[in-house]
Amino acid sequence: MSVVILRDPDEAQRFLLQGLWLQRAVPPGAATVRHVLEWTLEIAAGGQPLPPIGMIADFGHAAYGADRDARAPREHLIVPGLPPALMRTYEDHVLGKVYADWSFERASDAMRRFHGRDRARGLAYVVRQFRDRGGIGGVEMSPGIIRSLLEAQPDDLLRRGWESLSAHGPVPLLIDLYEQLIAAARRMAEVLATEDVIALEQRTALADMGQYVAHRQVLQIANRLEAGLPRHKVKPLAGRQEVPTRVLDEDTYPVGGFASISTRGSIESLLQSQLAFMERDPESRPDLFDVKYLRDELYYYSRDENQFLRRRRAFLFYLYPDLVKARFKDPDLPAQRIVLLLGLLLTAVRKLSEWLSTDALKFEFLLVQDKDAKPLAQEAALLEMLFREQIENQTVEVRHFAEDPAAYADRRAQRTMCHALAVSTGRADVRTELAIGTGLTVRGPKPEVRIGYEAPTEIPADDPVESWTLTLERLLMLWV
Repeated sequence: MSVVILRDPDEAQRFLLQGLWLQRAVPPGAATVRHVLEWTLEIAAGGQPLPPIGMIADFGHAAYGADRDARAPREHLIVPGLPPALMRTYEDHVLGKVYADWSFERASDAMRRFHGRDRARGLAYVVRQFRDRGGIGGVEMSPGIIRSLLEAQPDDLLRRGWESLSAHGPVPLLIDLYEQLIAAARRMAEVLATEDVIALEQRTALADMGQYVAHRQVLQIANRLEAGLPRHKVKPLAGRQEVPTRVLDEDTYPVGGFASISTRGSIESLLQSQLAFMERDPESRPDLFDVKYLRDELYYYSRDENQFLRRRRAFLFYLYPDLVKARFKDPDLPAQRIVLLLGLLLTAVRKLSEWLSTDALKFEFLLVQDKDAKPLAQEAALLEMLFREQIENQTVEVRHFAEDPAAYADRRAQRTMCHALAVSTGRADVRTELAIGTGLTVRGPKPEVRIGYEAPTEIPADDPVESWTLTLERLLMLWV
């Protein structure tokens, strides 16, 4: 991936103005020039190398739906001096991949919810990730050159670009970059990675670099841990002896509906067709309906009287203040210990939601604090970004916590099956009477798990990351 620095203002303007005529999603026009230049300025101001401005325009119009009215078949302009098959190949491989790619479609849905400058920032993020994944070069220039073009009339800019193409032909650098785009599109499976799409959906792509990097690392760790778990639901840990003894009325639902037809039932369940046996004339009584009624030969709908039990489950994750010591990067780990911990908890929520889909689940991340101090405020903000959708549907709750953990867990266990996980760098015991207590200690590169009141044990593994995966599997075996 080579980057060319254009120091000559005239050469940089020629690169930009000629590129306006190479967009394909929407025909070049004065109405779109300003939007394209604003997108380009956002990319250049962020320190990114610029791909061809026509490619930026195509990505922006495709992402924000501006190309829908321009999808009708039409003949594109023949650009002077351009290789005949170059743009057709670009349409087939680059634009074709953009329109058919699932990751770009999801990213577009997320970006259309942005407003104002966030739209340009979102597009700049997509272009950067696409360039990085494809190893595509670019051009660096002063953002002031783009600002000067924004002050000019769009029609004049298009005229100057066309005159430059007619007089001198396309800049060789443009042709080289389009060939790089085509080659990269052929190599790439998807336009964006899954982490890129989630970053746009959860708006961390617009956050500062620290939050963005932490969010991305947690997602990558979670995917790595999930890949090491069994594909199907794990077997419950032997000897758990869990029996739902507290069945509340609001947890049971009638299956309902008419299940069959029988000769027993109440008059409101009578089949309407049985009324045909009645005679209109009262003097004709007893009629056939009366006879069938006495013989129990009338047909009734019979209801399904079974009850469906939806068990309530609550998972309380107590994060203690000493976890600030886990903001430490071990040589054998791909990220800080706290990042692996958050990735483990994220994967646990994902798998429990998948495997226990018939239960009413509630996940509470309780960040234990001392008085008014909030030492894990950064982790709380990151958890809120990771579980944005689950927080909105009230499946997940993230809050700072100053109560007695054991008393709160027992109070929650009075109405639900409650699991309490105490996470710290030391030994933080949550001794409960009703809830099921578990401990997770993060004092080194390999975590230690404690079930009940047993001593913390480190699960043997070949490398530290595998130890985190096996620890997560052990916890899931206890919780499912």
